[in-house]
Amino acid sequence: MSGIFWLFILFLCVQRISELFIAKRNEKWMLSQGAYEAGTRHYPLIVALHTLFFISLIAEVTMMEKTLSSNWPMWLTLFLVTQLGRVWTLRSLGPFWNTKIIVLPGAKVVKRGPYRWVRHPNYIIVTLEFIVIPLLFQAYYTAIIFTLLNAWMLSVRIAAEEQALTDATDFGKS
Repeated sequence: MSGIFWLFILFLCVQRISELFIAKRNEKWMLSQGAYEAGTRHYPLIVALHTLFFISLIAEVTMMEKTLSSNWPMWLTLFLVTQLGRVWTLRSLGPFWNTKIIVLPGAKVVKRGPYRWVRHPNYIIVTLEFIVIPLLFQAYYTAIIFTLLNAWMLSVRIAAEEQALTDATDFGKS
């Protein structure tokens, strides 16, 4: 089982690092168009939360000798669905997607893809990942602790993001 776990962790790390490169590219483009960053005070907490999630997951699975859940087909299917959602949200936002709150004054808020129905689909996906990934490997403590921490962090993040979008774009005007 440890091989499967480490391959899974490697996949997640490669994915997240790739997303950071995409975010940096998008940030440079947006800043060149006159955008600015908002919510800078809480961003280090988001980075810490996500980093500690991985540390907790690895520690719980290895130190407590957790194994793949007997319900792994269900958890893996849900994980794959979240990954499809992740790609859909990134593609829908295109150059506006970022891990930071980068706002381009005067821009029209994206209302395609999952954004037609939900304001913050990427946050739903991250929330589901904080539940599904640990449960795939029976890391119940990580699932509970980081789901609660993420809920608190999103209460801060979403408020900051919506305020920045309201101040500088057509957000909430339709």
